[in-house]
Amino acid sequence: MPADNNRLSNFCGQLDAHLRQIEARLQVEIANRGNQFKVTGPEQSVNAACAVMQKLFESTEKELLTAELIHLAMQDASIDDMLDGTAIQAQHNVCIKTKCGMVKGRGANQQEYLRKIISHDINFGVGPAGTGKTFLAVACAIEALQTEKVRKIILVRPAVEAGEKLGFLPGDMAQKVDPYLRPLYDALYDMLGNERVEKMIDRGIIEVAPLAFMRGRTLNDAFIILDEAQNTTVEQIKMFLTRVGFGSTAVVTGDVTQIDLPSEKMSGLRHVLEVLKDIDGISFTFFNARDVVRHPLVQRIVSAYEAYENKAKPE
Repeated sequence: MPADNNRLSNFCGQLDAHLRQIEARLQVEIANRGNQFKVTGPEQSVNAACAVMQKLFESTEKELLTAELIHLAMQDASIDDMLDGTAIQAQHNVCIKTKCGMVKGRGANQQEYLRKIISHDINFGVGPAGTGKTFLAVACAIEALQTEKVRKIILVRPAVEAGEKLGFLPGDMAQKVDPYLRPLYDALYDMLGNERVEKMIDRGIIEVAPLAFMRGRTLNDAFIILDEAQNTTVEQIKMFLTRVGFGSTAVVTGDVTQIDLPSEKMSGLRHVLEVLKDIDGISFTFFNARDVVRHPLVQRIVSAYEAYENKAKPE
């Protein structure tokens, strides 16, 4: 690597914290003297570490590295696939253009998710929190609207309390369901800005509604996202999927490990994954802890819960 002290300092981090972060994730040892780096460990881990380090060093020319950027760079490089020896030749990366910049999938699974949404009319994105299921779907919806592939965006969520009762709160129906729809608003605001989103909602170009409002409608030329689908009942998700009309794209997202329905009710998402698994023209993307792009601890928390639940399952 070039002997540029400022860039080397940025690359290594305070007390070599960035190198230690790469070591911990990839199970390698990194020794350095000046601008010379020696990486030791299993061959696949060494190859993965070298690829990530090269990419990170290139980025030091323009930005200050942080622990989060190191984590995201390893996600981008599909490190776990490289370690498994299942890395495939990188296909053309899908980039979604929004007013606030480019949105792209981090890692192979997110990229595949974007490719499927572009090429299928009905799509399912299933996995834990923080894997980008909703955010990427909203990005695809905005691009479809901006390129006039659809005339409106419809964002839908089942109004199921996650342990807290909201029915006693004052306000009309829209105000009562607003807390359930907040994550969808947040993704829109991130990509379009608050003022533009409010104008589009006022003009009916973006519609944010609880699932109950969908009954009896046929949705043509629309991009429809059903978020938190694990909290739909079997009847509700069937009703939703049969609303999809001509020229429309639907994306259904959810996490089957976080169901807030009463225990006697079966999750519509769990049921529909079985019913539709062999139907042509419907895409399924299953995310796991590797795809989490939030704080690295979130990834470990999700993995710990998965391991605990697998252990608790009866043989």
